[in-house]
Amino acid sequence: MVALQEQVQVVKALRFNMLEESLIIFVKNPVLGKVKSRLAADLGDEKALKVYEYLLSYTKEVCLECPVDRVIYYSDEVWFDDNFELKYFEKELQLGNHLGERMEDAIKKSLKLGYSKVVLIGSDCGEISSDIIDEAFEELNQNEVVIGPAFDGGYYLVGVKNNCPNIFQNKIWGQNNVLVDTLLDLKKLNLKYHLLPTLNDVDTISDLNLLTEKLGKEIL
Repeated sequence: MVALQEQVQVVKALRFNMLEESLIIFVKNPVLGKVKSRLAADLGDEKALKVYEYLLSYTKEVCLECPVDRVIYYSDEVWFDDNFELKYFEKELQLGNHLGERMEDAIKKSLKLGYSKVVLIGSDCGEISSDIIDEAFEELNQNEVVIGPAFDGGYYLVGVKNNCPNIFQNKIWGQNNVLVDTLLDLKKLNLKYHLLPTLNDVDTISDLNLLTEKLGKEIL
């Protein structure tokens, strides 16, 4: 473990601030019984884990297509020897009492390191693409904030430039009004923003069926 941690520091030193754009990926540690609880209620823990492992693999491949610095933020503990190879991904631990605090903390860390554009995504969306992530970074040339709305009323992507606005507090995370409340915050702060295409996160059996239909193949 010590050797792996030392390797992380070497990778950070070599890649540190090479680019102006930072891509943050929020993941949950894929542990049986700890992910996709709503899916698990219908499919069982093992199948729910398999779905999430597919989403992690898909998210990884999409991110590798993006010419930016990438950092994985783990929910519970940093895994140094998983499929997110250290030569492609820096690794950090999510910190905060709720999702908003954790996202704000991660974004501020990237900004503090000197990145001028920071985009954060989750690992629940099987429809996100490198083109959408590229569009997010591109739109930050003309906007202070970019949002990728999800059909469930939340969002699958948030991006900022130069500063982290106060849009991550006073939300009931996981509810269907997060996006609306965030857009109200942006309007109150008089910040120019851009909305990306609306996509579907995979949280329920109906979400999984929609993704399977779009892919034209079975995930399980």
